[in-house]
Amino acid sequence: MPPADPSSAPSVAPESLEQVIEFSDNRLLIELCGEYDRNLAQIEQLLSVQINRRGNLLAILGEARVRAAAILEGLYARLEQGKEVEPGDIDAAVRMDGSTSGTGVRDGDQIEMFKGGTLEIGTRKKTVEPRTQAQQDYVRALYGNELAFGIGPAGTGKTYIAVAVAVNQMMSGHVDKIILSRPAVEAGERLGFLPGDMKDKVDPYMQPLYDALNDFLPGKQLAKLIEEKTIEIAPLAFMRGRTLSNAYVVLDEAQNATSMQMKMFLTRLGQGSRMVITGDRTQVDLPRGVTSGLSDAERILKDVPGISFNYFTAKDVVRHHMVAKIIQAYDKDGPVG
Repeated sequence: MPPADPSSAPSVAPESLEQVIEFSDNRLLIELCGEYDRNLAQIEQLLSVQINRRGNLLAILGEARVRAAAILEGLYARLEQGKEVEPGDIDAAVRMDGSTSGTGVRDGDQIEMFKGGTLEIGTRKKTVEPRTQAQQDYVRALYGNELAFGIGPAGTGKTYIAVAVAVNQMMSGHVDKIILSRPAVEAGERLGFLPGDMKDKVDPYMQPLYDALNDFLPGKQLAKLIEEKTIEIAPLAFMRGRTLSNAYVVLDEAQNATSMQMKMFLTRLGQGSRMVITGDRTQVDLPRGVTSGLSDAERILKDVPGISFNYFTAKDVVRHHMVAKIIQAYDKDGPVG
């Protein structure tokens, strides 16, 4: 009987091959899989793979099986470090490319690299981890430049990360105070007369900044720091005439600053300070015909050494997954208004 021709043997489709990984701690494996295996289901959906559990083994089928295995191993290592695995962490792991390039941080900065290449920003209440490559690059820029711009749509973490870094820098003694500011511009509505003193009138515009700070500092400590003016939250108009030294300064919603206001704010930067400007060019609420100071600053300062510009897209949205789809749909439809 003649030997079989190897070329006539049936071929095995690559997608039918398994990638098998073993985990030594069953307790951590249960956490990795999640309640009713919801974490595995999320990875299956995001990467179009199939994951089967066999005791302490996970068998992965599909073209992205190697990538899925690497993500599962990274999440397991996270659990070994005593951290939790939440849906956002899984989404981040899928988005990240594992880059571990230099961070440009200074000695004493409470920021570190961990398995998978992500960064950690330590605050009093929680550790903040950039969840996309653009966010990683943004964090590096915030630590590496005295003046940084974060530009992109809502929900991409521009302000949240900037405030986290501000708290981190104050905790580590690099700055003495935090100053957070926003233009007090109505977002398309006419709110009319607001009762109360000046603080009562402007606080609704500043609320997103209070929300971010509440995530990073205990309530009593935050109240004391605000009372002592170690942390200031004020409308952009209140910055005129000041020199902001040894401070971490964040201007949020900068697309609603006029060109004159932007120049005024940028020239407040004093010795030992850091400044971050965040904004979304698609959500300008200035009167028709008034040029956004964010667009002007981007054009004028783009080639100035020591100033960084980081950009975000709908792919960097870390809110509900529908937010990214909404932004993409509006971008496809064209400018609003």
